[in-house]
Amino acid sequence: MLPLFLADTVAGPKVVLEGEEARHAASVERLRVGERIRVSDGVGEYVDGVVTAVAKFRVAISVESRALLPPNDLKVVVAQALAKGDSSTVAVELLTEVGVDEILPWSALRSIAKWDDEKKNKGVARWMSVAREASKQSRRIAIPKIDQLNSTKELIARIVAADCAIVLHESGQEPIGKITIPSKGEVLLVVGPEGGIDESELELFKASGAHIAVLGPTVLRSAHAGCVAAALIVSRRWG
Repeated sequence: MLPLFLADTVAGPKVVLEGEEARHAASVERLRVGERIRVSDGVGEYVDGVVTAVAKFRVAISVESRALLPPNDLKVVVAQALAKGDSSTVAVELLTEVGVDEILPWSALRSIAKWDDEKKNKGVARWMSVAREASKQSRRIAIPKIDQLNSTKELIARIVAADCAIVLHESGQEPIGKITIPSKGEVLLVVGPEGGIDESELELFKASGAHIAVLGPTVLRSAHAGCVAAALIVSRRWG
């Protein structure tokens, strides 16, 4: 598989990597003239081509072919509760690699990490950066959307709007593998923080129509649970 790079646009017979992306390609990946690479706009269009020029902050590619990633009939969204330390970014990285379409930062009652007004933009920007790099690492054409910070009230609105909503919780009576997943529409997975989802939130989610599900007999870390559940859902796209 060709190495993947990202550009603001891939229109035209020539594509150019600039700035930090070009510096990384030239200095870290050590691209050379004549190498074949893949370049995506991060949304769904991508090209394969040959490197024709390499400079510190500019890499030029002659386009050989282009394609457009078909949209997924089944959209997989994960609401990931804020977690302490690097746990949140680990979750974003894994969810991106698995193939989810959108990630919602969620400020749960028991979230140890808190994003105040000053931290909101920085937090979202950090998640976007992690998703971008994870997309390149996993050769993923379309970068998942990172939503703004969601309150529980805002998350409930997404649960109501989803075609299928699943809340992961150790008290759940439904194994996630036995829940009927629609072939089209939106599936929303809700992952709580390290301290678990508060009982008041859980009752609100139930009342909004969400399934309360378990992954198995063991309890996974917040950063890992969403990835495992999302992998089960995303795999249904292929069969």
